[in-house]
Amino acid sequence: MTRLGRGLAVVACVVLGLSGVARADWRDDARAADARGDYQTEINILKPRAEQGYAAAQFNLGLMYDNGQGVAQDYKVAVKWYTLAAQQGDVDAQYNLGLMYAQGQGVAEDYKAAVKWYTLAAEQGLASAQYNLGVMYDMGQGVAQDYVKAHMWYNIAAIDGSDKKAAPNRDAIAKQMTASQIARAQELASQCIAQKFRNCGS
Repeated sequence: MTRLGRGLAVVACVVLGLSGVARADWRDDARAADARGDYQTEINILKPRAEQGYAAAQFNLGLMYDNGQGVAQDYKVAVKWYTLAAQQGDVDAQYNLGLMYAQGQGVAEDYKAAVKWYTLAAEQGLASAQYNLGVMYDMGQGVAQDYVKAHMWYNIAAIDGSDKKAAPNRDAIAKQMTASQIARAQELASQCIAQKFRNCGS
């Protein structure tokens, strides 16, 4: 998936959300089909499970429509499946739904909706969503421009090192901030982490 300019991070892999399962099941079959590049078989495995309400299947089916794997690329259908999975708390679906709203793919561009979905994913500890929230506050997209909150989210996203753009963006925005603003951002980041990323935007 190659989406979102302006430095926003992107989830690009199929996540089936399974580890340590002793017996083969539909997830294993879907994973094997994906590894072979047999996307039609993967679609045939995922679709009935998605229709039965399995969030992992809904997310992955959305991803396949998003990327045009085994089906014609269709952002509206991707949004449908991402939304169903996101409403069940699937972190990657929440993140990708944020991307769709931010980019206006399959839905009208809506930065406030993007912030909503990024926030839900960020609260589950997803660094790329935390980084994207930093970008949204940095640019004033869907929220008031707020360098303190942008610095806070960049700082949080930089902690585990998985998002390589977070620390440079944090350091760049710090050059536009006062010492007291930086101290406040660092304090908010510490509080956010202590609260397990809950209620960090308020």
